[in-house]
Amino acid sequence: MYDTILVPTDGSDHARRAAEHGAYLAELFDASVHLLAAVDVNAASGPFSAGGVDDEFVARLEAKAESAVDATASGMGSVEPVRREVVTGRPSDVILDYVADHDVDVVAMGTHGRSGLKRVLTGSVAEHVLRRSPVPVLSVRATEDTQVDDGYDDVLIPTDGSEAAAPAVDHGVAVARRANARVHAVSVVNLGDVTTGSEMGIPQGVLDRLEASAAEAAESVADVARETGLEAVTATPTGYPGHELLAYVEDAGIDVVAMGTHGHTGLDRVVLGSTAERLVRRSTAPVLTVRSRQRDE
Repeated sequence: MYDTILVPTDGSDHARRAAEHGAYLAELFDASVHLLAAVDVNAASGPFSAGGVDDEFVARLEAKAESAVDATASGMGSVEPVRREVVTGRPSDVILDYVADHDVDVVAMGTHGRSGLKRVLTGSVAEHVLRRSPVPVLSVRATEDTQVDDGYDDVLIPTDGSEAAAPAVDHGVAVARRANARVHAVSVVNLGDVTTGSEMGIPQGVLDRLEASAAEAAESVADVARETGLEAVTATPTGYPGHELLAYVEDAGIDVVAMGTHGHTGLDRVVLGSTAERLVRRSTAPVLTVRSRQRDE
């Protein structure tokens, strides 16, 4: 499934941790790794550079990017990147162009780098890539819980039963199969689908239908995993998807989450739904997001 893995880097801890996961995926799938750093001259020079910047300034930026690539590569263990690129341009555009030009299958990137935002998501770069990438993106934060260690033992695949969730199932099961991991198929009985906002106020018939639908969705994912010989468990917690999935990640010791980015949000634009966005920002495990629209569409 994965032949070419792109690891963008700015030299930050988050980018280096993402590179560790990129290297692990490369080992699992016998894939090649491309390391990429962007030199954003406009952002570095600031708003008061109408007269332009000199060659020395650009050279310093390029040297810094080269150092970031070298530092990231040194932390990838036995995996040696087949290409190391430093490209001038807006980082998100550089990444997306590279994906298109080099037949990249998955992007592994940090979710809190050089933007300096106090929020967990990396501002415009990661958000833009997550929203626009035609291939899956593995988002990784540099925390104690996101260390690769011995690999992936538990893979969470959330589902709402929608067609949009299906592509992520294929990716999650493929990763789990290569890692010989247990699959957790979880479908939340979504209180947001009813207007009362409280389980106590939901008519029993409505709750029964929601629970049956969630159980069916979770079992369908588990069946896909079991057909490949994997162990699979199901869960159908009741509540709000973002909250329940984050709790499940911690309680079950999940190593990686694979989920779609366009489910029951009702959005027509290709954006992260609120559930996927919340997990990317707050999950203690890396999150592999898969858009419902595939590259060949």
